[in-house]
Amino acid sequence: QVQLVESGGGLVQPGGSLRLSCAASGPFLSIYTMGWYRQAPGKQRELVATIASGGRTNYSDSLKGRFTISRDNAVNTVYLQMNSLKPEDTAVYYCSVNRGSRVIYWGQGTQVTVSS
Repeated sequence: QVQLVESGGGLVQPGGSLRLSCAASGPFLSIYTMGWYRQAPGKQRELVATIASGGRTNYSDSLKGRFTISRDNAVNTVYLQMNSLKPEDTAVYYCSVNRGSRVIYWGQGTQVTVSS
């Protein structure tokens, strides 16, 4: 059974930064793609970024350049560094384990609020 626990969310002012972490437990996680998604109130969940086991990354075009995904396979953790945050980045951010393009496990989510 895979468990994903996100942390690092919170309230930040516009222009600020946050680093989200997702600690994963379970077998063979290092071989899977992991990702971050987000869901704003009243909107559908959307892709933020994914990172394959070998480190290849994929980003939402609208977020490329401000957000950076990384992973440390030694500790089964994936990170999301978010810079130059905007109010429209306010959402619940979810960690995922993916098989190909399909999400097979979700974390419980962590709230990010960008507001002055």
